Amino acid sequence: MFGNVLFLLFLFINIYNDPADAQKKKETLLSEKLTQMMEWTSKRSVIRMNGDKFRRFVKAPPRNYSVVIMFTALQPQRQCGVCKQADEEFQMLANSWRYSSAFTNKVFFACVDFDEGSDVFQMLGMNSAPTFLHFPSKGKPRKSDTYELQVRGFAAEQLARWVADRTDVQIRVIRPPNYAGPLLLGFLLAVIGGLAYLRRHNLEFLFNKNVWAFSALCFVLIMTSGQMWNHIRGPPYAHKNPSTGQVSYIHGSSQAQFVAETHIILLFNAAVTMGMVLLCEAATSDMDIGKRKIMCVAGIGLVMLFFSWLLSIFRAKYHGYPYSFLMT
Repeated sequence: MFGNVLFLLFLFINIYNDPADAQKKKETLLSEKLTQMMEWTSKRSVIRMNGDKFRRFVKAPPRNYSVVIMFTALQPQRQCGVCKQADEEFQMLANSWRYSSAFTNKVFFACVDFDEGSDVFQMLGMNSAPTFLHFPSKGKPRKSDTYELQVRGFAAEQLARWVADRTDVQIRVIRPPNYAGPLLLGFLLAVIGGLAYLRRHNLEFLFNKNVWAFSALCFVLIMTSGQMWNHIRGPPYAHKNPSTGQVSYIHGSSQAQFVAETHIILLFNAAVTMGMVLLCEAATSDMDIGKRKIMCVAGIGLVMLFFSWLLSIFRAKYHGYPYSFLMT
């Protein structure tokens, strides 16, 4: 009888203490993980992770902090130029957060390189880089926790807005001063001023309609090619699939574009414009008939060929567009 009482008492004590011990172990483990993450962050703003670190500090509970991870392929043999550009912006964002007065252990930034954590890529079913994912402090990542790189670009400011939307953490991106723009503008003004001074006794070129027409045409071509969109969104120059090595210069969606794509469009528009100028000159010029025929044929060729290419790009981006010309 006495033995049964002792057994029941022992069982009751174990049942009572088990939840408390489990909670204590959970808190201890969480404290250790936070301490380790803070130690890594103190050394470098972006924590480099492999498969083991990812499973332990991101996937495995407990975790009361969010982790923003860039999955990339930075090794030279991968030849991912976009990855290097995105890494610079990501490092800038992480540094802005790390050295901010509002810095806390609520959000950490990390990266997983394909050559150091290919098992993580396989685990998450990834086949492209760079990719940005947010792992929330509670629950599994949702669709909105995947950054829309092709739409928003990888500029640090755009990443900061996305992080703020997912974590409520506001990060003010601090960029190092860039004097290239002001220096280039100053050099251009100096050249123009120098030319004007050298020709101060003959400024007829300022009233030359061809000069102003050419300047206006260059401005229109730059604006219509999408350069302003690039300046605002900061898209990558191109996209390279790390698995296949295929490089895409034209974005497959109508909601985004690459920098290379704007350069291609600019050249195609310039070629069409040149064709139209040649046709106008062939119709109104006083040159002999042979040269005018050559100009006419060249103008028609430029317009037909490059307009067909422009239309094919439009069809590739706006799926279902029914019309084509020469090329499909």
